[in-house]
Amino acid sequence: MFHAIAHNISLIAALVAWLTAQLIKLMVYVLRERKFDYGFMLRLGGMPSSHTASAAACAVSVGMRTGFDSAIFTVAVGMLALIMIDAQSVRYAAGQQARLLNQMAEEFYRNHKFSPEKLVEFLGHTRLEVLAGAMLGLVVALVTHHYAGAWAAGG
Repeated sequence: MFHAIAHNISLIAALVAWLTAQLIKLMVYVLRERKFDYGFMLRLGGMPSSHTASAAACAVSVGMRTGFDSAIFTVAVGMLALIMIDAQSVRYAAGQQARLLNQMAEEFYRNHKFSPEKLVEFLGHTRLEVLAGAMLGLVVALVTHHYAGAWAAGG
């Protein structure tokens, strides 16, 4: 079972895409803020979308393995579309609402002297961040299949 999981090139592509996107976000954070934060590797939001990158890499890899006319590729693309829509609409809107609530709590705090608990504001992505994640996922899937294809096949 472990051998099958470890040699699943679609899973490898998805994980590499997620990790690459998170590392890009971490590097941008380090360059911008001039400090290192391990926790940043698990944060949501930012450029590029790691959820989209992972789902795109998986979908492209599945297409490369099973054919772009297969039913499983259709399911993978459907999941990719749902993830992209969720990332740039639902979670983005939730982040905007959290930002507004944090501003309201800050204003209330100034007048009533209580300690507000901040909501997470960076939950979703802009369309550009989602598109960048999709492009990253595509590239990672192609590179993974090119370099790790024989190894993942067990050869």
